Amino acid sequence: MELKKLLVGLEGLKVKGDLEIKVTGIESDSKKIKNGNMFIAIKGYITDGHIYIEEAIESGATAVMVEEGCDTKILKSIKDEITIVMVPDTRKAVAQVSVNYYKHPSSKFKLIGVTGTKGKTTTTFMIKNILEKAGKKVGLIGTIATYINGKKISDNDRTTPESIDLQRTFAEMVKEEVEYVVMEVSSQSLKLHRVDESEFDIVVFTNLSEDHISEKEHPDIKDYFYSKMELFKICSNGVTNADDLYGAKIQRMFPNNQIMTYGIDNFSDLMARDITVTSSYADFKVKLNGKNERVKVGIPGRFSIYNALSAIAVVQRYGIDTETIKTALLEVRVPGRSEIVDNKNELPIMIDYAHSPESLENILQAVKNYVRGKVICVFGCGGDRDKRKRPIMGEISGRIADFTIITTDNQRSENPEDIISEIEEGIKKTKGNYKTIVDRKEAIKEAIKMASKSDMIILAGKGHETEQEVNGKKYPFDERIIVKEIIDELEDEAKKKPNKKSNGIKKD
Repeated sequence: MELKKLLVGLEGLKVKGDLEIKVTGIESDSKKIKNGNMFIAIKGYITDGHIYIEEAIESGATAVMVEEGCDTKILKSIKDEITIVMVPDTRKAVAQVSVNYYKHPSSKFKLIGVTGTKGKTTTTFMIKNILEKAGKKVGLIGTIATYINGKKISDNDRTTPESIDLQRTFAEMVKEEVEYVVMEVSSQSLKLHRVDESEFDIVVFTNLSEDHISEKEHPDIKDYFYSKMELFKICSNGVTNADDLYGAKIQRMFPNNQIMTYGIDNFSDLMARDITVTSSYADFKVKLNGKNERVKVGIPGRFSIYNALSAIAVVQRYGIDTETIKTALLEVRVPGRSEIVDNKNELPIMIDYAHSPESLENILQAVKNYVRGKVICVFGCGGDRDKRKRPIMGEISGRIADFTIITTDNQRSENPEDIISEIEEGIKKTKGNYKTIVDRKEAIKEAIKMASKSDMIILAGKGHETEQEVNGKKYPFDERIIVKEIIDELEDEAKKKPNKKSNGIKKD
């Protein structure tokens, strides 16, 4: 594609060099540059992409995009034959350029965006499952992975990809004749313009809580909320949670948008009634396609009802029939969300991504309501993230769980013992029984050793993740595999012990 065609729609351009050159690709990572590519230098939180311009040119870049105010020494060092494009903000520009290069792929299918603190992943899987059950070709992009027509294409490191990767994936979906794409849209992706120029057909707001307030994410809840509201600025069709304090504001904030509400407690367009929650499902009544119907969701918990309502609100827009919706919701399963881990000891072990106070309380309370025995909670808090939630989560587990094991969870650059100590501050306020074990595998092992078949072990925080992040490095840590290994280890240990029939006690 000619460089000048890539720049259509950009404002405030300053160009030095030839705009007629052919561009063979666009990249913001200098290590991915190939001959004829354009390198877009982005100023990140940690690294400034402008310092990699020379490396990109050596790798074959024939054009570079830079941001106003970048180091003039860098500009002077660029060879005359390289075309330089200067823009006010390269983060904004890369979205437009990506859409141009991949020929506006999101205009060729129905794009559904889901934002919110909790429930994004489950909601997107529910929508995907319903549409696929209806025979539609569906793509999904989110925290866990990217899927195209039922096939997993890749595991994902972040909820919403960077602009170039996002539009490239959209283009791949167009080639596969996808009709609907449902994607999680994080507040960071909206704040950093990753989804700019994407054409959303409908967007969903699930809820908001203080889960991403930190120096590296959002300075306060206001910034967090208004970052999410960018999604409703670029799409006039929406769905929002009327029971959420922030979600209830959206209709008033966007009076010209077509926004449907859903809820359980507050009056809304789509309401759940006559609710039942068991250990294996959530059951409720709701109006589907104009008639009151009983719906059963194959994921337990009150939160599953909210997710199901938002999914129903979306798919009814596309005319999906009642029986398809009901069947799909009963069958849906989401990796790392209320996921029961099969094991040969038949111990009830659930993996859940709960890593905020609200999500931890939700999962523990849901389980507490139906478990006959003890609820044993194993959890930690991530390093370099919101520290305020640590004692709160400790207090929640101490109050609800019968026993808590505080451990690590992606400690990153922080001392894990410091994180555990902050969690302890909260649990000490309760009468809850607990212990601390820094090594997460050992913590899980301790939980398994103390559990019976009438109990429930909740491994909270990591969910679908298969790695532990420590000081910038990621180490394999799939809790499904860990559970199997521990049970095998305990079985081997038991075999090695002498068989003490009387346990040392003489009987008459």
